[in-house]
Amino acid sequence: MMALSTRNARLIIFARGVSDFGAFLNMVALSTYVYWLSHSVVFVSIFLACRVVGGIVASVFGIPFFRRFAGRGALAGLDLSRALLLSPLLFLLPEHQLNVLPFIAFGIGLCNSLFAIGLNSQLPTWVAPDQRVATNAWITSAAATGAVFGSLLSGLLIATWGFEAVFAANIVTYLLAASLILPLRALYSAVSTPARKGFSGEWHELTRGLRGAPVLAAMLVISLLDTLGSAAHNVGFPVLSQYIDPDTAKTVMGYLLAVWALGKFAGARLASTVLKGRGIQRMERLFLAGVALMSTGFILTFQQTELWPALVLIVWAGLGDGVAEVALVSRAQSEPDTLRLPLFSLLTLIQMTGFGVGMLLVGPFYLAWTPAQVIVLFHGLPLTALVVMGGWMYCMRRRVPSKTLVEE
Repeated sequence: MMALSTRNARLIIFARGVSDFGAFLNMVALSTYVYWLSHSVVFVSIFLACRVVGGIVASVFGIPFFRRFAGRGALAGLDLSRALLLSPLLFLLPEHQLNVLPFIAFGIGLCNSLFAIGLNSQLPTWVAPDQRVATNAWITSAAATGAVFGSLLSGLLIATWGFEAVFAANIVTYLLAASLILPLRALYSAVSTPARKGFSGEWHELTRGLRGAPVLAAMLVISLLDTLGSAAHNVGFPVLSQYIDPDTAKTVMGYLLAVWALGKFAGARLASTVLKGRGIQRMERLFLAGVALMSTGFILTFQQTELWPALVLIVWAGLGDGVAEVALVSRAQSEPDTLRLPLFSLLTLIQMTGFGVGMLLVGPFYLAWTPAQVIVLFHGLPLTALVVMGGWMYCMRRRVPSKTLVEE
């Protein structure tokens, strides 16, 4: 069984890496393509908004979808759907493509989020308990690597072979991801949920479960605030790059993203080592430490006007990002089968909504403030919540042991 678990873990890691490479490849390529076709920043904003709305819809639709269509087939089908969504861009005339691109963006956002929800919530059925943290760490590492390579290579591929070649390559990545998902074999059966429970029943049970796991509930709140900080630094990267070197701003941004990915890779590996054989409380504390590292790292990075100090400090931010992500996903996967799916759906809803709202909020601040001030404000929110949560956890554990749904 351990050999099969190891095989499943490797397939999942490679599938997630290829899938995230494809997701970031098409995000950059499609955004650039939309602007090239429309010559309108407003249309690009509409396109990106449709993608975010698709992710939000997926967080609500994910529960009934995976209760009905659980297993590897649904995940492979989502990869095939992403490939099919891109296929019109290979045969439609450019003047007709602009009308369908918002629908493609919505579908891609929907499928991307459904894939993440399904994979994270069902991973415990494919991977043995003592291998889950290590698998999550490698998934985070593979996702970060795929994201950066997808972002960096998209521009090179567009310049060399054109948009159609990039879209064709993107379709191939999704077909490859589907082929990696199909050989998965279930090791553990999930607890079936009665159909009569319904959508409202799922969320009611999740709410009741979070009352019994207040630290996990607080982690979700911090994740929401963290998405606002993520929106701020994503919008701010081009601005910071201009501050550092106006003549080579695109190259500077590429360096920042690549070094951040290295830090996130290292953070995921560190989390795997620290959490090995440990319980829920260690996951919760490591999440707090990861968020603290990430937010302080980004705050310090955006104070810099020279490249080398910024590169050193963004490693710090990436390290915290990798640690926090592995700890949060591993903690959520520790919940019972009946709660895991709605929990990951809620987490996706939090991340997509927070990021979308954050992108809208931060723009006006960059018009009036420096990037350093904006990042202090938005990354200061999760840091403030961490201080409150840390003090509360200290007081709570001195009086009464923490109640969790799954005992350590």
